[in-house]
Amino acid sequence: MRHRKSTYKLSRSAEHRKALYRNLMISLIEHRRITTTIAKAKAVQPEVERLLAMARQDTPHTRRMALSKLSSKKAMRQLFTFAPQEYSTRNGGYTRITKLGPRKGDGAELAVLELV
Repeated sequence: MRHRKSTYKLSRSAEHRKALYRNLMISLIEHRRITTTIAKAKAVQPEVERLLAMARQDTPHTRRMALSKLSSKKAMRQLFTFAPQEYSTRNGGYTRITKLGPRKGDGAELAVLELV
């Protein structure tokens, strides 16, 4: 039974899923907006929200924690330059998912995940 198991598996192993989330988070931080499937967007949204909430406090500890999640110094620096300024007064709701419709090739439902 899957009672109280609320994670998205996305038909991937744990290592593959972790790498996918990391790459999506890095792309979102660098470009502020990415197009992906709805399932991937919903899966990575809570992770990004946690990162942005953490980045509101710019301390060495939060930088190390963000770097362990992102593993990209460039993305980590970029996160800590805009997050404290833009989200200091906002209590959550840092991202938005907008549905686009089916993808032409395989019919997968696409969405835009963007920083608000």
